[in-house]
Amino acid sequence: MRLQVFTIVLAALAGPADAQAVQAAGPNVVIGDIDDLSGVYADGTGAGAIEAMKMAIADFGGVVLGRKIVTQIADHQNKPDIGASKAREWADVDGLNMLLGGANTGVSIALAKIAAAKKVPFFVIGAGGASLTNEDCTAYTVQYVYNTTALANGTASVVLAAGGKSWFYLTADYAFGTQLQTAASKVVEAGGGKNVGAVRVPLSAADFSSFLLQAQASGAKVLGFANAGEDFTNSLKAANEFGINRTMMPAGLLVTIRNINSLGLSLTQGLYLTTAWYWDTNDETRAFARRFFDKFRKQPTMYQAGYYSATLTYLKSVAAAGSTDADKVMAELRKTKVNDMFTKGGYVRADGVMVHDMYVMQVKSPSQSKYPWDYYKVVKVVPGEQVFGPITGLCPLAPK
Repeated sequence: MRLQVFTIVLAALAGPADAQAVQAAGPNVVIGDIDDLSGVYADGTGAGAIEAMKMAIADFGGVVLGRKIVTQIADHQNKPDIGASKAREWADVDGLNMLLGGANTGVSIALAKIAAAKKVPFFVIGAGGASLTNEDCTAYTVQYVYNTTALANGTASVVLAAGGKSWFYLTADYAFGTQLQTAASKVVEAGGGKNVGAVRVPLSAADFSSFLLQAQASGAKVLGFANAGEDFTNSLKAANEFGINRTMMPAGLLVTIRNINSLGLSLTQGLYLTTAWYWDTNDETRAFARRFFDKFRKQPTMYQAGYYSATLTYLKSVAAAGSTDADKVMAELRKTKVNDMFTKGGYVRADGVMVHDMYVMQVKSPSQSKYPWDYYKVVKVVPGEQVFGPITGLCPLAPK
């Protein structure tokens, strides 16, 4: 598939006089987004993430330090080389100031290297691999929404407490799946459980039958889905068709509200999951969700809410620093708390993790759901320091 590149230039909305004023004030502030716009993760981030980013820029006023804010958009197609090439081009040719990275850990690892070399703050939104703030960390990377450590500390611990002591994993066959399985396995073992086995599944698999037969034959009590996006939706649907849900407890290690909406409550009721954000949590989240729904006709995922928050957080840091200089902006980020509709009291620690509370949810039954998209009930709120865990020391930039 040919690379899809979309450029949204907000300055084009200004009249001639406004354009001259912008030109006089200096070059544009360029925010880039390299995301999955056409593959298995596109529904969770994709076009909705672009919409959320545009909402944040509009809410900020479209200008920072007297400079117009413009955006660059590209589809990485889940290929690290495509993502890295586009990030390098934007930095060298288009004056990229800040980069947002959507789904796919492998792509985000490649983007982080380019962003570090070019000194561009890189906000990881949809990619969960914890290595991005451990062995693959950089001085310019912020993992903003979640990581594999947090997902495991949330979901795996709750499933263990519910009696799920033996686990078999259906694992996406690339960096994200490997890291998610590893993180969950550690939680299971630490909690007195047993990891029976795993099978690796290619991204965008068309048929899950052979993989599910291995899971069924394992004798494990829990089927851990270490995958995401459409792969999670399709594999859980197939597991139900095989009747595996009657003998194994499904554990969705990365699930979004769009997955639940696609599958329906009848199929997903009782499922435990961990999320950074839910549209129906409080008045602020509902207000944002209403605006998003009016534009996009779907409720936002945690990623899309994260895109909005990260864009605003970056622009506020630029304004406070009085500069788009990456080192000055990163210094401002590390001393400022994130307080918005996404989280309260969030902070960027030395390894690049944005530490914030997360929620363990359980999917409601059809009878418990009272209105459209009323899908979750809160099992527990896990404090940020607990869910993300301590700094591991694998990031050379973090204090030992």
